[in-house]
Amino acid sequence: MSPKTVLIVDDDPFIRKLIATTLEDVAGFVLRQAGDGEEALELAALWPPALVFLDVNMPKLDGIGACRGLRALEATAGATIVMLTAAGQDAERDAREAGADLFLTKPFSPLDLLRLVDEIGAA
Repeated sequence: MSPKTVLIVDDDPFIRKLIATTLEDVAGFVLRQAGDGEEALELAALWPPALVFLDVNMPKLDGIGACRGLRALEATAGATIVMLTAAGQDAERDAREAGADLFLTKPFSPLDLLRLVDEIGAA
């Protein structure tokens, strides 16, 4: 079985590091990181992810726009997209309309992250 690519997208390097460090020992994952939505779409075109952790508020292209872009690409249309947000219900509604599957509310613990990955069966 080929490894699953996980794309971690957040403009906060600490959040990217937290997710990457938490998931680096999960078997079968290849981790890629992007600091904004534009970079995320570029990486997704090169290495289509099975799972995307996507921050809502970012420079250049926000998470809502990036989510729409990922859903529009044939290679990533079926990816599981988990939105990372502290923005509240309006952002969640907009993200769902853009195609987001799940939400992880900031701040979150590594245990919350692992539990979510286990629940979606990505591990």
